[in-house]
Amino acid sequence: MAGHGVKPPPLNLDDVKAFDKRGLRKTETTVTNADGSRVVEGKDEEGTLYRRPSESSCHGFVVDTAEDLQVAEVEEGLIMGSQDVAHDFETLKKFGVTHILNVATGVENLFPNHFTYQTQEFRDLPEFPIFHGFEKAINFIDEGRSSGGCVLVHCNAGISRSAAIVMAYLITKNKMSVNESFSYLRSKRPPTCPNPGFLIQLQTLYESLHPKE
Repeated sequence: MAGHGVKPPPLNLDDVKAFDKRGLRKTETTVTNADGSRVVEGKDEEGTLYRRPSESSCHGFVVDTAEDLQVAEVEEGLIMGSQDVAHDFETLKKFGVTHILNVATGVENLFPNHFTYQTQEFRDLPEFPIFHGFEKAINFIDEGRSSGGCVLVHCNAGISRSAAIVMAYLITKNKMSVNESFSYLRSKRPPTCPNPGFLIQLQTLYESLHPKE
């Protein structure tokens, strides 16, 4: 459903452009792997990424077992969702998926004999250079769609990383602005919310495609 008729709030690019990663507090992100184990990711004072086991992963399972099988039908041949969608064979077949673009952290590709996969392991951190993966991802989506197939783009939660990739595709192929791609994708999947650093990189992508004369 397209947000149940609720128009998503506008994206303020002035705020995005004013974002300075140096002002971010040092934070840690807990990543849940497919087997339920958890790792904590963060950066030390020198800016070096680190990973360590989470104390909450000692039992080896996810306490909240609710699945998120909501699928955003972005365009014909292009859908987006969480890792749960990528691991639910019936949902994949229902939507005619042929290609799966996995941009999650620590999520296994379960059906290599049934689908064509591309894996790019992105971190959901504002300073992560996700733009390095834009071209490869866009080419993969084009490959799947041009063959008459359907491409699923997923990360862990289907909110930030996969959304940034799909927005990059819409900006590049459909000539949408960052605002337009954000609002459009949010109408398809309301939780859509790329982190501020990704939005800056998407704006840079847009500006590179539309240089001011």
